[in-house]
Amino acid sequence: MDEIFSGLDKFNMEIFSLKDNVAIITGGNKGLGLAYAVALAKAGADIFLPCHSKKNWEEIKALIKKENRRVEFMQVDLCNKDMAKGVINKCIEVYGRVDILVNNAGTIRRSPITEFKDKDWEDVIDINLNSIYYLSQAAVKYMIKQGRGKIINIASMLSFQGGKFIPSYTASKHGVAGLTKAFANELADKNIQINAIAPGYIKTDNTAPIRQDENRNAEILSRIPAGRWGETSDLMGTIVFLASPASDYLNGHVLAVDGGWLVR
Repeated sequence: MDEIFSGLDKFNMEIFSLKDNVAIITGGNKGLGLAYAVALAKAGADIFLPCHSKKNWEEIKALIKKENRRVEFMQVDLCNKDMAKGVINKCIEVYGRVDILVNNAGTIRRSPITEFKDKDWEDVIDINLNSIYYLSQAAVKYMIKQGRGKIINIASMLSFQGGKFIPSYTASKHGVAGLTKAFANELADKNIQINAIAPGYIKTDNTAPIRQDENRNAEILSRIPAGRWGETSDLMGTIVFLASPASDYLNGHVLAVDGGWLVR
């Protein structure tokens, strides 16, 4: 009986706090990346945003400031291996530490396989997969010394399915799931948790053309048991959970937040 009740008194809501943590979110200046950044700031983390462009920086500063947290930016091309590796060093230079890495930046190219260009293959693999490897490798070298860390990769429904006209995107997102599991196996005993989120169909600028296509929109909604598109806010609780001590015994998992899409 003592074993059954052991440790229950240790749980409290502070387990979700990210106070004094520093979080890197790649591509965090729009869409889901911005939602992740705001959620982690609300939970107490200071934010470091490596972005390809300077879009929305001033507005984001105001958002994070409302949470009484600090945000710093870095303009970077994550397709450049050396620049990607430099993100971690720059964050440590600015904040003195890195506790959370969210590998969110990504891109997609669409074309029939017979017309798919080499550059569209290479560009997508570089940003969606290679950058995750290089950023994570650099981050874990620091996290091992620190004795703790969280890496959260952004996977996709296409980590489980094949899709159509998007071979490089599908291959990259399958790779994200594989890297998540491989890194987790190697680093779990070093108190570094590595997991992934696979968002379903979410309302963002990227999905606006699909939602505006009446037939395609109806087709998608008919497949989602929840009966609606996801909001960016639907991912905010998930990112806080995976970044916080509440997920310390979760490792190598790809968590689908999809309104039930995959089980349909």
